[in-house]
Amino acid sequence: MDPTECSGHSHDHDHGDELGLSLRPQIDQPKVFCLNEEVANAGRSILKIHEERLSATPSLTSPDDDPELLLVIPFTESVTLQSISIRSLTSENTAPPKNIKIFANRDDLDFEMAREMPPDMKLELLPTYHFVEGSIDYPCRPAGRFQNISSVTIFVQDNYDESGEQPTEITFVGLKGKGTKMKRMAVETVYETKGMMKDHKVPKGELGANHFIG
Repeated sequence: MDPTECSGHSHDHDHGDELGLSLRPQIDQPKVFCLNEEVANAGRSILKIHEERLSATPSLTSPDDDPELLLVIPFTESVTLQSISIRSLTSENTAPPKNIKIFANRDDLDFEMAREMPPDMKLELLPTYHFVEGSIDYPCRPAGRFQNISSVTIFVQDNYDESGEQPTEITFVGLKGKGTKMKRMAVETVYETKGMMKDHKVPKGELGANHFIG
């Protein structure tokens, strides 16, 4: 895609626009967690306020030679998620995320499940040169899958380092939409199988390559 081309996403809107209001007030911050983060609680730190979205620190990084991240964001009330913004920076030692899978109401996922399950949406994020001085809002589609949800899980599959050696780095995640003012209710669910963290690694190339922007 040409750096000047913009399709299926919106650039650098303020707190509220046609893609909704910031959902940061509805995020249940103490319950946010990220699997495979290099620094504990770094996943929470990148859910910054809008005015700090361009800041380089704090940031979320994966370990060396392992680009995957699994960020789980629960809400304090049911929300309609309308767009997601994921920002990174170009660095000599890290790489920005590339292919993303997004799941609604699946805060139980581990890496094995995230790799194998079909997501509610796939994204191929634009390279960082496309938004050097701003951020990009990717609309959540199909919209019906993101209405009245209690959590969203973002699975980073890979990054823009073709060697696979550089860790993934994310500096900002922003969510827009609208709240319902319906408080989240705890639901106890039992799953027959659950992958273990020791099973993190699987052969590459097992997932399909169908992606779309926005």
